Amino acid sequence: MPTLPAPVLDLLMLRGTVTEAEPITARMRRLRIEGDQLAGLSVRPGRQVRVLVGGGLTRRTYSVWRYDPAGAVELCVLDHSGAGPGGRWGRKVAVGEPVRLGRPEGSFTLRPEAAHHVFVGEETASVAFGAMLAALPEDARISGCVETESAVDRLPLKHSERLNWLTRGGTSLPDAVRRLAPAPGGIAYVAGEARTVQQVRQVLVREAGWDRRAVLTKPFWAPGKRGLE
Repeated sequence: MPTLPAPVLDLLMLRGTVTEAEPITARMRRLRIEGDQLAGLSVRPGRQVRVLVGGGLTRRTYSVWRYDPAGAVELCVLDHSGAGPGGRWGRKVAVGEPVRLGRPEGSFTLRPEAAHHVFVGEETASVAFGAMLAALPEDARISGCVETESAVDRLPLKHSERLNWLTRGGTSLPDAVRRLAPAPGGIAYVAGEARTVQQVRQVLVREAGWDRRAVLTKPFWAPGKRGLE
């Protein structure tokens, strides 16, 4: 598998070292990556980083769970059936190992000025949601629907008591949003599997009357595809 010389990678990616690695849910592992090059980055809640995993130039994209401006990025990596290079890396990477990652990027970020914040997604979305929710004050108006495989797959999110938690196989996310019936006037953050993201967006725009510009979407994955980045 092709790779690039270290000096070239140094121009393209940042360097860090895994300093903590622990389970944070039944199928998700929290990784803390520290390094001088990770200090002072621009990290708006919801942004993501591309990480070099496996051999060659294979990269996978992960939402930033937490960021320490002193020089630390925390990720939560999901271990799921049929996991590829990213899943294998997240499962096996150990404290002390070097990591190369890109600068934080992406427009799927918190809009702090919104009058109402609505979060809709599943495990792959909950990491970005966690960063967004952590940045909201106690008096923020928050609602939403988050689906997981089981209760032990739920990330410890701030304001989690204001969200409707679903177990896969029960009420679908589009139907849960219909029941929630959030009134227009806020910002909706919808992320996860591509087809479900589109269905939820249609419920909000076509059925609930939301302005399409107020529905921020992020399709993280689709069945049979390695990634949508």
